[in-house]
Amino acid sequence: MTSRITLRFDLGSQGRIGHGKIALLEAIGTTGSISAAGREYGMSYRRAWLLVEEMNGMFDQPVVETRNGGLKGGGAELTARGQHLVRVYRETEELVAKQARSSLRELERWLAPATDAETPTT
Repeated sequence: MTSRITLRFDLGSQGRIGHGKIALLEAIGTTGSISAAGREYGMSYRRAWLLVEEMNGMFDQPVVETRNGGLKGGGAELTARGQHLVRVYRETEELVAKQARSSLRELERWLAPATDAETPTT
């Protein structure tokens, strides 16, 4: 079964952090680029930039720092705060998944059988 728990931190009036924003941060950390990270998830540079700006505004320190273009080109990198945010999210996600495993298995047993239209063909 592919059931899973999806985690989202609701941070009051400051905003929300969930799987999508964390994945974007991880992609920025890997690619060194907001635009490349956005492309990995099918989003425009503007959308990715707005999400980064939103996250930077949520916390006491930025989670992503950018470098302007020039001879070496521009880029982006996770700050120490951004790296810590990703780590806290992933560790919490793992803890919640472990705790919920038996509950998910029970819910899966209650599911109606898949119809032919829902069953993948090989």
